[in-house]
Amino acid sequence: TAPIPRNEETVTFTDLPLSPLALQAVSDLGYESPTPVQAQAIPCVLEGRDIIAAAKTGTGKTAAFSLPALDKLPHAGKGQGPLMLVITPTRELAQQIYDVAGTIAARTHHRVACVVGGVSLEPQIAALRKGTDVLVATPGRLIDLMNQQAVALSRVQVLVLDEADRMLDMGFWPSVKRIVEQTPAQRQTLLFSATIDRSVQKSVGTLLKDPVVVEIAKRGETADTVDQYLVRTPQEVKPALLKALLAEKGSERVIVFARTRSRADATCRRLKRAGFSAEAIHSDRSQNQRRRALDNFAQGKTDILVATDVLARGIDVDEVSYVVNYDLPTQPEDYVHRIGRTGRAGH
Repeated sequence: TAPIPRNEETVTFTDLPLSPLALQAVSDLGYESPTPVQAQAIPCVLEGRDIIAAAKTGTGKTAAFSLPALDKLPHAGKGQGPLMLVITPTRELAQQIYDVAGTIAARTHHRVACVVGGVSLEPQIAALRKGTDVLVATPGRLIDLMNQQAVALSRVQVLVLDEADRMLDMGFWPSVKRIVEQTPAQRQTLLFSATIDRSVQKSVGTLLKDPVVVEIAKRGETADTVDQYLVRTPQEVKPALLKALLAEKGSERVIVFARTRSRADATCRRLKRAGFSAEAIHSDRSQNQRRRALDNFAQGKTDILVATDVLARGIDVDEVSYVVNYDLPTQPEDYVHRIGRTGRAGH
């Protein structure tokens, strides 16, 4: 592969060993120059190396594995596949990866399927029956499909574990291990996460062979495009303070994070009563409700999204004005992910 210039500021996508088709996909995605994680990971993926990559949220991790993997992935026959499997913890993240992979696949002529919970199994089974090159899945739904023998993982050549630290936190690890055991021992494994701590390395160490470690972000490091402010306040003053903050700083494209589903719902109700345009989004809402709330927020139909940490990684909306930590999270990593909803893509 072509040597990568040492100064990452000078790297362009044409410096990376990507094919002309992949470079067309880069243009379709609207990327101008690779982010540090893309510049470091893409050559390693193309070489067939296993990778553990830690990079701050909003730095283009999805394209860092999708571009090179699809660039070298063969095509499955009719009714066969998947050849590439991406496991991710939430439906929103699965949709995000599916969208990016779909844009690349339009150039590389791969078939991409997405299977998540909260929606009917039948259309997903039908899509898998036709055959797919790339499968993006949440662990629970993939286990359901495996139990029904609707999907076989014996041809997987590239396995991607996205947000591995989150899957550990959310108790998915037994399911993930069961899924990985169904894939061939001879495969390429790519592990992408915003943070790589000891628990992640202990759990996944056995899944990777001599991995390259790409560490763009240290544990607990936050995006340098985000200014952070701390307001010390008693609990009972928070509702009035939030309304005052929104009135003073503007209430368009704001995300408010609460600790629990009931807190998110109560906060949302209070904001609506005060005349703000707000919607709550958390794991108790159906997939359609979550999708609609995110779409309304992205399109500017809803100004304020009140969310729990389950969604801290799945909200990829351009130009979020600011994030309010109505309640502080218990994990530093969750704070990093929350504030990473703003200051994305260089903004």
